[in-house]
Amino acid sequence: MIQTVIFDMDGVIVDTEPVHHFAYQQHFKQLNIDVSPEMYASFTGNSTKNIYERLKGIYNLKEDIQTLVETKRNLFNDAFDQKEDLYLLDGVEDLIKELYQNGMQMVLASSSANVTIQRIFNRFNLDNYFTHKVSGEDFPKSKPHPAIFLKAAELAKTPVRNCIVIEDSTNGILAAKAAEIYCIGYDSVNSKLQDYAMADEVISHFNELTFNKIRNLKY
Repeated sequence: MIQTVIFDMDGVIVDTEPVHHFAYQQHFKQLNIDVSPEMYASFTGNSTKNIYERLKGIYNLKEDIQTLVETKRNLFNDAFDQKEDLYLLDGVEDLIKELYQNGMQMVLASSSANVTIQRIFNRFNLDNYFTHKVSGEDFPKSKPHPAIFLKAAELAKTPVRNCIVIEDSTNGILAAKAAEIYCIGYDSVNSKLQDYAMADEVISHFNELTFNKIRNLKY
């Protein structure tokens, strides 16, 4: 029986991808580097730190990693605060509330920085529903490494066989599978160039999930 649902955030709870994309593109222009759409898509699910470690190696960037990360984060924060048309993804709030009302534990496991996670949670009043929030910035390796999901299960005090992960990215799905956790792939209209073949099941809308369906899933 499932006891804990582990949610990714970007692309699952809220579509911040356009804001991240805008911030990255602004920064790429400042750095005078050309990042292809295919390379950018491969970053999905990675922490900002790991993305800039890759870019620094590819483009021989002279700036240190921390400076690169902080510059992009500032660009994101400015864009986030100015973007009024930012909403929770269709159906996810109803699912979160249903799970909460039925006593299902929920944990967030996002590659975003802690400060970005809290910005989202403050804006949409989500703190009450989640027992823990885990950020990818606290781990040396990003998804598809399973560390973030293993930590989420550990904090939840739930065996991995009694957890599920909801993810929208190839890297996130691979991380869930590496952690041996049942994974629901969320293939939304916002998903781009992601592979859901490794997910245990795939949904395109959160109305496909209910508390009873989730509780009775078996790996």
